[in-house]
Amino acid sequence: MHASVLETILNIGLIAGAGKLPKHIITAAKESGCELSVIGIKNFANKSEYPEAQFYHASEFGKILKILKNNNVTDVCFAGVIKRPDFSSFKPDLKGIMHLKGLINASKRGDDSLMRYIMNLFEKEGFGIVSPQVLCKDLLLPEGSLNSTPISDAHKLDIDKGISIAQIIGSYDIGQSVVVCNGLVLALEAQEGTDLMLERVSKLPREIRGDIQNPKGVLVKVVKPSQDTRIDLPTIGPETIKRASEAGLSGVAGISGKTLILERTNVIKLADQLGLFVVGINSREK
Repeated sequence: MHASVLETILNIGLIAGAGKLPKHIITAAKESGCELSVIGIKNFANKSEYPEAQFYHASEFGKILKILKNNNVTDVCFAGVIKRPDFSSFKPDLKGIMHLKGLINASKRGDDSLMRYIMNLFEKEGFGIVSPQVLCKDLLLPEGSLNSTPISDAHKLDIDKGISIAQIIGSYDIGQSVVVCNGLVLALEAQEGTDLMLERVSKLPREIRGDIQNPKGVLVKVVKPSQDTRIDLPTIGPETIKRASEAGLSGVAGISGKTLILERTNVIKLADQLGLFVVGINSREK
Protein backbone atom coordinates (compact mmCIF):
# COMPACT_ATOMS: atom_id res chain seq x y z
CA MET A 1 0.00 0.00 0.00
CA HIS A 2 1.28 3.48 -0.85
CA ALA A 3 2.45 5.72 1.99
CA SER A 4 -0.05 8.42 1.01
CA VAL A 5 -2.86 5.90 1.45
CA LEU A 6 -1.52 4.79 4.82
CA GLU A 7 -1.56 8.38 6.02
CA THR A 8 -5.33 8.62 5.53
CA ILE A 9 -6.50 5.04 6.12
CA LEU A 10 -5.94 4.13 9.76
CA ASN A 11 -8.60 1.61 10.64
CA ILE A 12 -10.44 -0.49 8.05
CA GLY A 13 -13.85 -2.09 8.39
CA LEU A 14 -14.12 -5.00 5.95
CA ILE A 15 -17.65 -5.95 4.88
CA ALA A 16 -17.03 -9.52 3.72
CA GLY A 17 -19.19 -11.56 1.37
CA ALA A 18 -18.58 -14.86 -0.40
CA GLY A 19 -15.44 -15.75 -2.35
CA LYS A 20 -11.69 -15.33 -1.95
CA LEU A 21 -11.36 -11.54 -2.20
CA PRO A 22 -11.96 -10.75 1.51
CA LYS A 23 -9.02 -12.99 2.44
CA HIS A 24 -6.73 -10.91 0.23
CA ILE A 25 -7.96 -7.73 1.92
CA ILE A 26 -7.28 -9.15 5.38
CA THR A 27 -3.72 -10.11 4.40
CA ALA A 28 -3.00 -6.74 2.79
CA ALA A 29 -4.41 -4.76 5.72
CA LYS A 30 -2.33 -6.70 8.22
CA GLU A 31 0.83 -6.32 6.13
CA SER A 32 0.24 -2.57 5.87
CA GLY A 33 -0.12 -2.17 9.63
CA CYS A 34 -3.71 -0.95 9.44
CA GLU A 35 -6.16 -1.96 12.14
CA LEU A 36 -8.91 -4.17 10.82
CA SER A 37 -12.46 -5.04 11.84
CA VAL A 38 -14.17 -7.80 9.86
CA ILE A 39 -17.95 -7.91 9.45
CA GLY A 40 -19.08 -11.14 7.81
CA ILE A 41 -22.43 -11.06 6.04
CA LYS A 42 -24.51 -14.07 7.04
CA ASN A 43 -25.43 -16.54 4.27
CA PHE A 44 -22.52 -15.29 2.16
CA ALA A 45 -19.24 -15.19 4.08
CA ASN A 46 -18.20 -18.53 5.58
CA LYS A 47 -17.92 -18.35 9.37
CA SER A 48 -15.24 -21.04 9.48
CA GLU A 49 -12.98 -18.91 7.27
CA TYR A 50 -13.26 -15.77 9.40
CA PRO A 51 -12.87 -16.70 13.07
CA GLU A 52 -12.03 -13.08 13.88
CA ALA A 53 -15.23 -11.71 12.29
CA GLN A 54 -18.54 -10.70 13.73
CA PHE A 55 -21.47 -11.85 11.61
CA TYR A 56 -24.68 -10.01 10.77
CA HIS A 57 -27.39 -10.18 8.16
CA ALA A 58 -27.15 -7.52 5.46
CA SER A 59 -30.39 -6.04 6.82
CA GLU A 60 -28.86 -5.34 10.25
CA PHE A 61 -27.49 -1.98 9.21
CA GLY A 62 -27.70 -0.41 12.66
CA LYS A 63 -25.77 -3.24 14.32
CA ILE A 64 -23.06 -3.11 11.65
CA LEU A 65 -22.68 0.66 12.09
CA LYS A 66 -22.47 0.30 15.85
CA ILE A 67 -19.63 -2.22 15.65
CA LEU A 68 -17.69 -0.12 13.15
CA LYS A 69 -18.02 3.01 15.24
CA ASN A 70 -17.19 1.22 18.48
CA ASN A 71 -14.02 -0.06 16.80
CA ASN A 72 -13.09 3.47 15.61
CA VAL A 73 -13.17 2.41 11.95
CA THR A 74 -12.29 5.23 9.54
CA ASP A 75 -12.75 3.51 6.16
CA VAL A 76 -14.99 0.70 4.93
CA CYS A 77 -14.05 -1.82 2.24
CA PHE A 78 -16.64 -4.01 0.52
CA ALA A 79 -15.23 -7.31 -0.76
CA GLY A 80 -16.80 -10.58 -1.83
CA VAL A 81 -20.11 -11.55 -3.36
CA ILE A 82 -23.32 -10.41 -1.68
CA LYS A 83 -26.31 -11.17 -3.87
CA ARG A 84 -29.26 -8.83 -4.25
CA PRO A 85 -31.63 -9.42 -1.32
CA ASP A 86 -35.23 -10.54 -1.51
CA PHE A 87 -36.81 -7.45 -0.01
CA SER A 88 -40.09 -9.27 0.59
CA SER A 89 -38.35 -11.38 3.24
CA PHE A 90 -35.97 -8.64 4.39
CA LYS A 91 -35.90 -8.21 8.19
CA PRO A 92 -34.09 -4.94 8.84
CA ASP A 93 -33.27 -3.54 12.26
CA LEU A 94 -34.50 -0.06 13.18
CA LYS A 95 -31.72 1.73 11.29
CA GLY A 96 -32.31 -0.52 8.29
CA ILE A 97 -36.05 0.24 8.31
CA MET A 98 -35.23 3.94 7.88
CA HIS A 99 -33.49 3.19 4.58
CA LEU A 100 -35.59 0.30 3.28
CA LYS A 101 -37.62 2.38 0.82
CA GLY A 102 -34.46 3.98 -0.56
CA LEU A 103 -32.80 0.56 -0.96
CA ILE A 104 -35.79 -0.83 -2.83
CA ASN A 105 -35.99 2.18 -5.15
CA ALA A 106 -32.26 2.04 -5.85
CA SER A 107 -32.40 -1.69 -6.56
CA LYS A 108 -35.03 -1.11 -9.25
CA ARG A 109 -32.51 1.00 -11.18
CA GLY A 110 -29.86 -1.74 -11.17
CA ASP A 111 -27.01 -3.22 -9.15
CA ASP A 112 -24.71 -0.23 -9.57
CA SER A 113 -27.43 2.13 -8.31
CA LEU A 114 -28.01 -0.14 -5.31
CA MET A 115 -24.30 -0.26 -4.47
CA ARG A 116 -23.97 3.50 -4.82
CA TYR A 117 -26.87 3.96 -2.44
CA ILE A 118 -25.29 1.62 0.13
CA MET A 119 -21.89 3.32 -0.09
CA ASN A 120 -23.57 6.70 0.28
CA LEU A 121 -25.22 5.49 3.51
CA PHE A 122 -21.83 4.65 4.99
CA GLU A 123 -20.34 7.94 3.80
CA LYS A 124 -23.17 9.87 5.47
CA GLU A 125 -22.26 8.07 8.70
CA GLY A 126 -18.74 9.48 8.41
CA PHE A 127 -16.84 6.58 6.85
CA GLY A 128 -14.55 6.74 3.84
CA ILE A 129 -14.85 4.03 1.19
CA VAL A 130 -11.63 2.26 0.23
CA SER A 131 -11.59 -0.08 -2.76
CA PRO A 132 -10.07 -3.58 -2.78
CA GLN A 133 -7.67 -2.56 -5.56
CA VAL A 134 -6.22 0.24 -3.43
CA LEU A 135 -5.42 -2.25 -0.69
CA CYS A 136 -4.37 -5.03 -3.08
CA LYS A 137 -2.97 -3.34 -6.17
CA ASP A 138 -1.17 -6.57 -7.14
CA LEU A 139 -4.56 -8.17 -7.85
CA LEU A 140 -5.21 -5.93 -10.86
CA LEU A 141 -5.02 -7.56 -14.29
CA PRO A 142 -1.97 -6.22 -16.18
CA GLU A 143 -1.99 -5.29 -19.84
CA GLY A 144 -1.15 -8.06 -22.28
CA SER A 145 -1.20 -11.86 -22.12
CA LEU A 146 -1.14 -13.32 -18.61
CA ASN A 147 -0.17 -16.81 -19.73
CA SER A 148 1.45 -18.64 -22.65
CA THR A 149 -1.63 -19.65 -24.68
CA PRO A 150 -1.59 -17.70 -27.98
CA ILE A 151 -4.32 -15.32 -29.14
CA SER A 152 -5.38 -15.39 -32.80
CA ASP A 153 -6.65 -12.50 -34.92
CA ALA A 154 -10.13 -14.02 -34.75
CA HIS A 155 -9.94 -13.97 -30.97
CA LYS A 156 -8.93 -10.31 -31.05
CA LEU A 157 -11.95 -9.46 -33.18
CA ASP A 158 -14.22 -11.29 -30.73
CA ILE A 159 -12.62 -9.40 -27.84
CA ASP A 160 -13.14 -6.04 -29.54
CA LYS A 161 -16.80 -6.83 -30.20
CA GLY A 162 -17.23 -8.16 -26.67
CA ILE A 163 -15.88 -4.96 -25.15
CA SER A 164 -18.22 -2.84 -27.28
CA ILE A 165 -21.26 -4.95 -26.37
CA ALA A 166 -20.31 -5.09 -22.67
CA GLN A 167 -20.05 -1.31 -22.58
CA ILE A 168 -23.55 -1.04 -24.04
CA ILE A 169 -25.19 -3.41 -21.54
CA GLY A 170 -23.11 -1.87 -18.76
CA SER A 171 -24.44 1.58 -19.61
CA TYR A 172 -27.90 0.22 -18.76
CA ASP A 173 -26.57 -1.28 -15.48
CA ILE A 174 -27.32 -4.81 -16.67
CA GLY A 175 -24.10 -6.81 -16.36
CA GLN A 176 -20.35 -6.90 -16.90
CA SER A 177 -19.75 -9.97 -19.05
CA VAL A 178 -20.33 -11.04 -22.65
CA VAL A 179 -19.49 -14.18 -24.64
CA VAL A 180 -18.66 -13.74 -28.33
CA CYS A 181 -17.78 -16.53 -30.78
CA ASN A 182 -16.69 -15.79 -34.34
CA GLY A 183 -18.48 -12.45 -34.17
CA LEU A 184 -21.71 -13.94 -32.83
CA VAL A 185 -22.86 -12.79 -29.40
CA LEU A 186 -23.72 -16.00 -27.52
CA ALA A 187 -24.63 -14.60 -24.12
CA LEU A 188 -25.00 -11.43 -22.09
CA GLU A 189 -24.68 -11.44 -18.31
CA ALA A 190 -27.73 -10.33 -16.36
CA GLN A 191 -28.73 -11.08 -12.76
CA GLU A 192 -27.60 -14.72 -12.87
CA GLY A 193 -23.89 -13.83 -12.84
CA THR A 194 -20.96 -15.04 -14.91
CA ASP A 195 -20.98 -18.69 -13.79
CA LEU A 196 -24.59 -19.35 -14.75
CA MET A 197 -24.16 -17.37 -17.98
CA LEU A 198 -21.30 -19.70 -18.96
CA GLU A 199 -23.47 -22.68 -18.07
CA ARG A 200 -26.06 -21.38 -20.53
CA VAL A 201 -23.39 -21.13 -23.22
CA SER A 202 -22.38 -24.77 -22.65
CA LYS A 203 -25.96 -25.82 -23.52
CA LEU A 204 -26.18 -23.91 -26.81
CA PRO A 205 -26.15 -25.82 -30.13
CA ARG A 206 -22.67 -27.10 -31.05
CA GLU A 207 -22.79 -25.45 -34.47
CA ILE A 208 -22.59 -21.95 -32.95
CA ARG A 209 -20.07 -22.54 -30.16
CA GLY A 210 -16.89 -24.39 -29.40
CA ASP A 211 -16.26 -27.31 -27.09
CA ILE A 212 -13.35 -28.58 -25.02
CA GLN A 213 -11.85 -30.42 -28.01
CA ASN A 214 -12.35 -27.50 -30.41
CA PRO A 215 -12.58 -24.30 -28.34
CA LYS A 216 -13.95 -21.10 -29.86
CA GLY A 217 -15.05 -17.74 -28.58
CA VAL A 218 -14.13 -15.46 -25.71
CA LEU A 219 -15.51 -14.41 -22.35
CA VAL A 220 -15.08 -10.64 -22.00
CA LYS A 221 -15.48 -8.90 -18.62
CA VAL A 222 -15.76 -5.10 -18.57
CA VAL A 223 -16.46 -2.61 -15.81
CA LYS A 224 -19.68 -0.66 -16.41
CA PRO A 225 -19.04 2.79 -17.97
CA SER A 226 -20.62 4.76 -15.11
CA GLN A 227 -19.76 2.28 -12.35
CA ASP A 228 -18.22 3.43 -9.10
CA THR A 229 -15.04 1.36 -9.25
CA ARG A 230 -14.57 1.37 -5.48
CA ILE A 231 -16.75 -1.73 -5.42
CA ASP A 232 -17.56 -4.76 -7.60
CA LEU A 233 -14.80 -4.70 -10.20
CA PRO A 234 -15.03 -7.59 -12.69
CA THR A 235 -13.16 -10.57 -11.27
CA ILE A 236 -11.37 -13.53 -12.82
CA GLY A 237 -10.39 -16.56 -10.75
CA PRO A 238 -9.70 -20.27 -11.24
CA GLU A 239 -13.43 -21.02 -11.28
CA THR A 240 -13.86 -18.55 -14.16
CA ILE A 241 -11.22 -20.39 -16.18
CA LYS A 242 -12.73 -23.79 -15.39
CA ARG A 243 -16.24 -22.73 -16.39
CA ALA A 244 -15.01 -20.93 -19.53
CA SER A 245 -13.32 -24.17 -20.61
CA GLU A 246 -16.46 -26.19 -19.90
CA ALA A 247 -18.39 -23.70 -22.07
CA GLY A 248 -16.00 -24.44 -24.95
CA LEU A 249 -14.32 -21.03 -24.97
CA SER A 250 -10.79 -20.19 -26.13
CA GLY A 251 -10.03 -17.51 -23.56
CA VAL A 252 -10.94 -14.79 -21.13
CA ALA A 253 -10.31 -11.06 -21.53
CA GLY A 254 -10.66 -8.13 -19.16
CA ILE A 255 -9.76 -4.46 -19.04
CA SER A 256 -6.25 -4.04 -17.63
CA GLY A 257 -6.16 -2.10 -14.38
CA LYS A 258 -9.94 -2.47 -13.97
CA THR A 259 -10.24 -6.24 -13.52
CA LEU A 260 -9.22 -8.27 -10.48
CA ILE A 261 -7.30 -11.55 -10.77
CA LEU A 262 -7.70 -13.83 -7.76
CA GLU A 263 -5.20 -16.66 -7.20
CA ARG A 264 -3.12 -15.47 -10.14
CA THR A 265 -0.67 -18.39 -10.05
CA ASN A 266 -3.51 -20.92 -10.12
CA VAL A 267 -5.29 -18.99 -12.88
CA ILE A 268 -2.18 -19.08 -15.08
CA LYS A 269 -1.49 -22.76 -14.37
CA LEU A 270 -5.08 -23.83 -15.02
CA ALA A 271 -5.42 -21.69 -18.16
CA ASP A 272 -2.26 -23.22 -19.62
CA GLN A 273 -3.43 -26.74 -18.72
CA LEU A 274 -6.82 -26.19 -20.35
CA GLY A 275 -5.44 -24.28 -23.34
CA LEU A 276 -7.18 -20.97 -22.65
CA PHE A 277 -5.63 -17.52 -22.91
CA VAL A 278 -6.09 -14.78 -20.31
CA VAL A 279 -5.44 -11.24 -21.49
CA GLY A 280 -5.67 -7.68 -20.22
CA ILE A 281 -6.80 -5.09 -22.77
CA ASN A 282 -5.85 -1.43 -22.57
CA SER A 283 -9.19 0.41 -22.54
CA ARG A 284 -7.58 3.57 -23.94
CA GLU A 285 -7.13 1.72 -27.21
CA LYS A 286 -10.85 1.00 -27.51
